[in-house]
Amino acid sequence: MLIRSTLLLFTLMNVVFLSGCLYVLDEGPIDSNVTTTADVFNNPESYKLSLVKLYAGLAVTGQMGAVGQPDISGIDEGFSAYLRQYWCAQELTTDEAIIGSVSGNIREYHAHNWSASNEMVTALYSRIFYQISICNEYIRQVAPRISSLDSELQPEVIHYLAEARFLRALSYWHALDFFGDVPLVTEKDPVGKYFPKQPGKKVVFEYIESELKAIEDDLVDARNNEYARADKGCAWALLVKLYLNAEIYIDEKKYSECIDYCKKIINSGYKLHPNYPYLFLADNHFNNPEIIFPVAFDGKYTKTYGGTNFIIFSATGGRMDPEKMGIVSGWGITRTTKALVNKFPDSSGETDIRAMFFKDGQNIEIENLTKFQDGYAIHKFKNVDSGGIASPNKDFVDTDYPVFRLADIYLSYAEAVLREGRNGELEEARKHVNQIRERAYGNTHGCISLPDLTLFFILDERARELYWEGHRRTDLIRYGMFTGSAYIWPWKGNQPAGTSTEVKYNLFPIPSSEIGANPELVQHIGY
Repeated sequence: MLIRSTLLLFTLMNVVFLSGCLYVLDEGPIDSNVTTTADVFNNPESYKLSLVKLYAGLAVTGQMGAVGQPDISGIDEGFSAYLRQYWCAQELTTDEAIIGSVSGNIREYHAHNWSASNEMVTALYSRIFYQISICNEYIRQVAPRISSLDSELQPEVIHYLAEARFLRALSYWHALDFFGDVPLVTEKDPVGKYFPKQPGKKVVFEYIESELKAIEDDLVDARNNEYARADKGCAWALLVKLYLNAEIYIDEKKYSECIDYCKKIINSGYKLHPNYPYLFLADNHFNNPEIIFPVAFDGKYTKTYGGTNFIIFSATGGRMDPEKMGIVSGWGITRTTKALVNKFPDSSGETDIRAMFFKDGQNIEIENLTKFQDGYAIHKFKNVDSGGIASPNKDFVDTDYPVFRLADIYLSYAEAVLREGRNGELEEARKHVNQIRERAYGNTHGCISLPDLTLFFILDERARELYWEGHRRTDLIRYGMFTGSAYIWPWKGNQPAGTSTEVKYNLFPIPSSEIGANPELVQHIGY
């Protein structure tokens, strides 16, 4: 497996991105100890090894494992991890998660009172665009060389290039979703002192869409690539997310297109895992038919304080047994609100197995944000395998993070049908939803009839099925229930009972540091 076996083998590509003053591309290094990208790509093996850095950008934070030589600066390296920043922005801003940490200004997320100087917002933006920059550089270096490669190597490198373009499209989708109108920079733009402009959300949307369609034929068939590498199914899943939210992004309905790509995935051999909790354990990479695209983690090869390491360690505290979570000890800072708990028929997990709440010593009401015991804890993600055995390394976890999985596609199909997309059937949507609920209940008691299949049922079912998997903020915005008063949850707006918040918080601001550095950028209204 590419990611697990070589994730710490990075090229000198980072020198290009982070230390532009060291040398000018194509002119060779000032420092004789530095290898240029031109030298790197003279070695055929480097095409694959350099691709590893692009996948690694989603998981780790620098060149030395958990800490050391960070990719971005200005924030504690552990905080800066791509997936940690993504998870916090998607979950801590909603009813699904709350944090007691007093580090920095992270609690502004749940309070909906962040500003353009919030260090978490800045780190999120920086991490996304750092990832885009390394993808651009890979594409810039590889694309012109393909025609001169050996005929046996050429098809493989074409796959690599398509994967790099997928990863870039993924980050541009994150940028569009979080920040709206963002600068658009590709491999065709100059390297060095260059001030990119914001072309508008529609241009960014269409760029992501066109890239994903353009690379489809060059990607490996769905479910046929090495584990944790992108294939056609990954590109289809990203198009599903793009089209499902198109009405928010560009004020155009793309539900029919969403259905079309859902069907491509559904017809490609993916299946629901028979045991829901196994999706979030340390061996969830093993023979898993449901996960379409994961970010891979390994306690030996991907040491990080972000990703699933952050999710598991931060969620463990109080009377929870760290041994059962597969870790040394917990940080005791993240838990959930009663708004999520109340979406289940009961909180025991005996009716719906997805209700994985730890309640011993915990209060469902949150009176004190800094007190871990206020709010139910969640033990969904664990660093133990499906046999209950903890991973060998209890300081860094082995649990992979499911970015896209089939249950999300089933629910997206149902929602797109309900939103009157063509080429879909209500009965088919009900069947897919009931497959999810049969797994959750262990029987047919949770199955629904057609009158039960409504948009708001789907929103709640997405919460039950996908909580803490990084979807909630986007889902609530799509339903018009993230800001404003349509939906109130505990501590929304920094009030214990919750309160209405300003619509401007549907987007994060462009960080002040970026506005100051690039005179072409325009801040969002209200910030």
